[in-house]
This record gives sequence, structure tokens and C-alpha cells, in this order.
Amino acid sequence: MASTTIPPDDHSRLLGDQNEDGDPPIQTYGTQPEPEDDHHHKNPDSPYLIDATRTKFWFIFGPILLQYFVAMFDSYFMASSHPVITSYFNASNSASWLSTSFMLTSTATQPVFGRLSDTIGRRPVYLTALVGFMVTTAWCAGAQSIGSLIAARALCGIAAGGVLSMAGIMTNDLVKIEVRGTYQAYINLLYGSGAAFGTAFGGALCDTIGWRGAFAIQIPLILFITICAYINVPSNLGPQLAKHSSLTVRQTIQQFDIAGSLLLMLSVALLILGLNLGGNILPWSNPFVIGSLIVSLIAGGVLVWVESKALRPVMPLAMIASPPRSNIVLSNFFSMIGINHILFNAPLYFQAVHSDTPSIAGFRLAIPAVLTTICGVSTGFFLTYTGRLHAPQIAGAISMLSGAVGLSSMPRDVPMWIATALCAPTGIGQGLMFPATTLAVLAISSVEEQAAMTSTLMLWRNLGTVMGVAVSSLVLQNTLVQYLEKYITGPDKQAVIEKVRKSVRAVLELKGETHEQALMAYSDALRWTFISAIGFFVVVNVLIIPVKLPWLRKDRVAANVEEDGEYQD
Repeated sequence: MASTTIPPDDHSRLLGDQNEDGDPPIQTYGTQPEPEDDHHHKNPDSPYLIDATRTKFWFIFGPILLQYFVAMFDSYFMASSHPVITSYFNASNSASWLSTSFMLTSTATQPVFGRLSDTIGRRPVYLTALVGFMVTTAWCAGAQSIGSLIAARALCGIAAGGVLSMAGIMTNDLVKIEVRGTYQAYINLLYGSGAAFGTAFGGALCDTIGWRGAFAIQIPLILFITICAYINVPSNLGPQLAKHSSLTVRQTIQQFDIAGSLLLMLSVALLILGLNLGGNILPWSNPFVIGSLIVSLIAGGVLVWVESKALRPVMPLAMIASPPRSNIVLSNFFSMIGINHILFNAPLYFQAVHSDTPSIAGFRLAIPAVLTTICGVSTGFFLTYTGRLHAPQIAGAISMLSGAVGLSSMPRDVPMWIATALCAPTGIGQGLMFPATTLAVLAISSVEEQAAMTSTLMLWRNLGTVMGVAVSSLVLQNTLVQYLEKYITGPDKQAVIEKVRKSVRAVLELKGETHEQALMAYSDALRWTFISAIGFFVVVNVLIIPVKLPWLRKDRVAANVEEDGEYQD
């Protein structure tokens, strides 16, 4: 398809004539395909990149928002309710696999969905992912064993990866960059509401309709979203390379980085497998554990080489090789590791150490989820009206670090309202930082890079989530074994240790001195888990604070045309 170099208008980043620190702007203007289809906007004053009325736009964008709600409910419901589900199957020491199986497949497949939608269009890929999400959620509701449920979550992750990646990419297709902050605020509202609902009511749903019912109630909503998407999403949304190039669909699909996707999945899967088995189910000296970690490192090295040669890499190394994009992407990666140290283990803290029911533990975690939503929405509007991309990132990074320090410092007999409040800074930090980083990477990327940049940022966030669950589970399970061996006494010591490790609720069934010993073991093990989060948040601050970013303001555009077509400051 023909293309033309354009000035930094509606289709490119609207960067100011100086950055937030008073330095010259960072400008990387790209090229925009000529609008051959009628979905490109006609009205220059419209906030939309498609030719649609406000009503038509919301019939498209509204279900995307609802989809964020359902996806986040599903994710955070699992985070708050996994003690109940794994205790049902007597498999608490396998809890991390319920989340990691989902996030692993979601992480590895999201960029593939993005590339596929570039080739054949957004609509067919989006609809296929939605149908897959609905079917696999039904499987989760009917799973009869922990193995079946983990397999269902893995396949559900593939579908959810497609749904979420398409949501982000389609939003870029629909809304101009200079007002994206406002629509990002809407996304944050539904994203946070789903997270808060899943966190607060996940335990209550398990107590009332059961964990199977909590999966089942998602199915009608997903069906409704699918029907709306089928009716309203334009068939010509996206570049549709197969249609507008001389290549066939088969030829364009052959350009996909299948090797990179498989190597990414293999390296991460084996790393997580080794970390979860080592010291938990098998000793660290076990050949299988050692072999998993070694093969993971080898696969990771091969992945880097493959990605450096790939035509359309699943993990574009150029996008994470130099600042400021490398700082932003990696800060999101380490943030998600730290966040999931806290999010995944706070329910264990409230249930095991303070004997909360799943319902009460869920309601306690609703507070940081609500604050994440409030801060995310506020940050979106702040970005639109001020154009300041850096300040929310710094504030968010500092907030997350302070939360981890607070949780690590509290004594076991701390009042519950304080323990609950100390979970809040992490949610506040996420709400401040993530909307700003999402817009920042788009603002410093050329138009043709933005879809790939969106997928890359989501990829590294999801890698951080996977690693956060795996590493925190590694820390918790290994320290818990040590503290149980240290504190538990009596003739049934080994039986008690095995019972407590398999079911969190088993702690409540213990009596007298043994009960107190188990509480001490869980308390000390969780303290080390929260302490380990501090290190990751320190790295986040080191990455974010020195970054220089441009203004994102419509009224602050500076470009001088050079003969080579580049726009210099």
C-alpha cells in the first residue's frame, strides 16, 4: 500500500517543543498509510480515527470496556480465591500454577494475535478470541481435578491474550493519541472495577454460589460482548496487510515469528517449572529441576538470537534496547513482579495469619483495587489536560515502594485496619504509573510502531505477572518449609507440615500450641515474600526517575521539514 510522510498531526505523536525538564523534545515521527478505507476519520475535529457518530463509536467501544471488566474480574477473582480452589482439590502447594498457566499462555500469544490482526483484520481475530474465552471459561467451571483446571486456565489464557491485545490495539485504531488519556481513563475505570469486584466478591461468591458458579456467571457477559462485537466492529478495521499487499494470507502468516513465540513460551515455562518445583516439591539438586533451569537459559539465549533475525519479531529487541522506551518497558516488568508479590500473597496473609474467611480477605483487598481505579481514572484525565507523562510515573513508583516497605515492617499482631491500609500504596502506585507509561511509549514511537509497541508493553507486563507469581511462590514455599521445620514440634510434626502446606484452611483446624506455631511460620514466610518485593520496586524507581519524556499537548507541536522527510526539532 502506498504511504506518505505526514506532519505530526492527528496520526502521530503530538509532542511539545520541550520535555518536562525543559530539554528539547524527543521526536520520532513516522509514516502513516494513506486512508484507503472509509473507517479512517473524515472530521479533523473529531476525537475518533474512524468515520462514526458518537453513538456508533460507543456501540464499538462500550463492549470493549465491558470486556476489560470481565477479564479483570476473572484474573483478580483467581488471585483472591485460589486458596479456596486449591484447598478444594487439596493442592495448595500448586496454587501458583492456576495463575501462571493462564499468564504464561496469555503472554506468549498476545503478540501473535496482534500480528495476525495486522494481516487479516481486527474483527475476525477479535471474534475468534471472544468465542475461545467463553468456551474455556465454561471448562473452568466444570473442571473435575486440579490438573483439568490448570489445563483449562492455560487455554483460557490463550483466548484472553487475544481478547486483551485486540482491545488495546483496537483502541489505538479508534481514538486519536492526544485524547487517548481520556479514553484510557474509561478503560482504567472498567479495568479497576473488574479487579475490585473480583477481589472483593471473589471470596463471597465462593462462599455462596461456589467457585464453579463464579466462573459460570462470566459466560453470559462474554456472550453479550461477542454478539455486540459481531454486529458493530467494522470489518475494515486495521491495516489488513493481506488485502492491501501483493502477499497472500498464507505468505503473510508465514512471516509470523512462530519460532520466537515457541521459544518464548518454552523458556518462560521451563523457568517457572524449575522455580516452582525446586525446594517445593523436588529438592534443588534434582536433575529435573536443574535441567529445567538450564534449558530455560539456553532457550532464552536462542530466543534473543532468533528475535534479532526475525522479520516481524514477537519480542522486538529494538524497542527495548535503548532509553527511554527500555526504561519504561522494563519498569513495567519489574513493577508487575513486585505487585504480584503482594497481590498474590495478601489473601494468604489475611486467611492464614489472621484467620479471615475468603469473603473478608477479599473485601480487604478491595480497598487497593478501588484506589487503583480512582488513581487510574484520575491519571487518564490528568494526562489529557496537562500532557505531563513523567510526574505520575515517579509518584507511582515511589508509592509502590513505600507499600512494600510498610508490609514488610508490620508485626504479626498489627491491627487489621493497618494491615489492610498498607496494601493500598501498591494499588495507588499502579493506578498512577501504568496509564502514564502506556501513553508514554506511544508518544515516543512512530505511527507504524505503535501496534507493535502496545503488544510489547503488554508482553513485558504479563511476563512480570508470571514471574511475580512464580518468584513469590518460590520465596513463600521455600521459607514456609524452613519455618515449619523450625517451629512445629510434636510426634506428628511431618504430618502437620504436609497438611498445612496443602491447605491454608488447615491452619484453622490446628489446636493449641501447634496452631500458634503454624501461624508464626506463615507470618515469617510471608514477611520474606513482601521483603523480596522491595528489591523489585527499587529497580523500578532507578529506571523511571531519570527518564526524560516529551509533553503530550495538541497546542505544542514543533516540526521542521528536512529534505529526507524526517521531522527535526
